[in-house]
Amino acid sequence: MEIELKPSRYGEGDSSFQAAGGEEGVGQLVEFFYEAMSTLPEARRIREMHGEDLHRVTDKLKCFLCGWLGGPRLFDEKYGPIRIPMAHAHLDIDATDRDMWLLCMAEALKKMPYEEDFKEYLLKALRVPAERIRQVCSGPETD
Repeated sequence: MEIELKPSRYGEGDSSFQAAGGEEGVGQLVEFFYEAMSTLPEARRIREMHGEDLHRVTDKLKCFLCGWLGGPRLFDEKYGPIRIPMAHAHLDIDATDRDMWLLCMAEALKKMPYEEDFKEYLLKALRVPAERIRQVCSGPETD
């Protein structure tokens, strides 16, 4: 009798963190993300929200994503409790900004050697925190 192993589903345990290549893979994704934000003309407005030095925001996004994907809770360890929407509340982020952020992530994902279904899963899942940030910053969507 052979035992059939089911592949782990994304979003369960650390399956997404592993699919992302662990801390190293997440770090590379974040580097590609900020590269896209810095080079895509349509992302100029959101890039300007981040200031000149991207070191701290890059680290924060990497730490957040590691824990959010089921890996080590690096953000908590380095920066304290995660309050992502409230941390952005001082910014004027609208639906276009949210979509540009997701576009930058989509561009970064194109450069990663992830399985296509994981790329799709991740981009869809990231829409949730992106929308929560937009809601905190600009209220209910009207467009």
